[in-house]
Amino acid sequence: MKYFHRTSVSPDVVVARAATYFSDRMSPTEEGARRRRFSSAIGQVAVTVLAEGGHYTLVTVETNQPGESEIDKFAKRFLATVHTMADESHVLRGAY
Repeated sequence: MKYFHRTSVSPDVVVARAATYFSDRMSPTEEGARRRRFSSAIGQVAVTVLAEGGHYTLVTVETNQPGESEIDKFAKRFLATVHTMADESHVLRGAY
């Protein structure tokens, strides 16, 4: 599955957050300037961050599992935490 999120948080901050968020439960397998890949027994996640049109950052999270798998929910939760970084009033909801 592939998910996208556009945010005002800088690309470097998003990449740093991805490293801390995913490395708690997964092992890093690839590290680039604006790309991280993690792997564990539940699957793989790739996070790509691009500066987009001025003040925005495009965050792409891709898993190797079908939608609603455990790793898929973990990836969606990451995007929700990025939203919280940009908007502190945002409340994390959902079963992910």
